[in-house]
Amino acid sequence: MEAYEGYFEDGQFFPIGRTISIQGRRRVILTLVDDPMPEQTETPQAKTWREFFEAINASDEEIPSSLERVNIVREVQL
Repeated sequence: MEAYEGYFEDGQFFPIGRTISIQGRRRVILTLVDDPMPEQTETPQAKTWREFFEAINASDEEIPSSLERVNIVREVQL
């Protein structure tokens, strides 16, 4: 028997701290706890990535199928 802590939101179960994979049809016992989950705040990193992808999706520029290779560890004098 295994137990997973998480929360339900909009009919989906979200485990806390790990990803789970349940194979096949399994019998489960679901216990609802009366404590509501606090609203999750967005981390600064998640906010940056979200804003990045929103900007890409909002752009009217064509995205090339391939990009030029670059060396991001090379030091550059400005």
